[in-house]
Amino acid sequence: MNKESDALIFDKDKDTSCGHISVMAQEVLEFLRLAKGMTVVDCTLGLGGHSLMMSEVIESTGRLIAIDQDEQAILRARERLKGFSGRLDIVKNNFREIVSVLSDLGVKEVDAVLFDLGVSSLQLDDPERGFSFRHDGPLDMRMDTREPLSAMDVVNTFSEEELARVLWQYGEERFSRRIARNIVKARAAAAIQTTADLVKVIMRSLPYKHSRDGVHPATRSFQGIRIAVNRELESVELAIDLAFSRLKKGGRMCVIAFHSLEDRIVKEKFRSLTRLGEAALLTKKPVRPSPEEEAVNPRSRSARLRSIERLI
Repeated sequence: MNKESDALIFDKDKDTSCGHISVMAQEVLEFLRLAKGMTVVDCTLGLGGHSLMMSEVIESTGRLIAIDQDEQAILRARERLKGFSGRLDIVKNNFREIVSVLSDLGVKEVDAVLFDLGVSSLQLDDPERGFSFRHDGPLDMRMDTREPLSAMDVVNTFSEEELARVLWQYGEERFSRRIARNIVKARAAAAIQTTADLVKVIMRSLPYKHSRDGVHPATRSFQGIRIAVNRELESVELAIDLAFSRLKKGGRMCVIAFHSLEDRIVKEKFRSLTRLGEAALLTKKPVRPSPEEEAVNPRSRSARLRSIERLI
């Protein structure tokens, strides 16, 4: 797996206790061109790093609308943003519901929209959430725990063909068929219930050299299953169109992606809007973290930022 695809182990938003700011903070400010009094939407609140940064620019006359589907993240971010004296609306929802969220708040159009599509430390570091192969815990991976489909369901009920498709299409795992076949064999004896159970099956499925190449051998499989559970690619594709429809003329959108599948969707969406004459590309190529940022946070190496401005 190349570095750009190593999305699962990327921590997009470390807690303030470790002194880290969300990825490419200054670049986000530059491309969104925020100013006092603006109305901005953070579609992926996470632990609130980007929201905090943006709130400091729009000040007390501005309005910040933050969306996240993770209840735990919202609780932490709300505390982090308690000093913002402007209008703050934090909404628990999937960002693909941005139109209904804005309508419910009586907001017709906004000045700026940000999507930061990475996985937060809050999700990765809690074994009970089942996102990480580095911690043993129940196979869950749901960003919104109200959703019915979990990683355990995917692993134990999907057919071998469906599993192979998920691992290949969403995880870009070249040994997808072999892993899927071994998952089906393993679950016939006993249900695969924990992250450690799944890692064991994956490890048995990969050739020696591919399990010791510097990247954890479960990375791609966990990524693929997580994307399937949360319908991440489907949500990104829909949400970009919907968010753009609520941008003011001259309004700007930034999207930070962490693997090639998401970035490809963003690139094509932005190019399509540009060809239609509705938007101008602000980033002809994705902007990457500076060497200084990568040195401080090596996990930021997979981040790619793209931005557009609405013209009409």
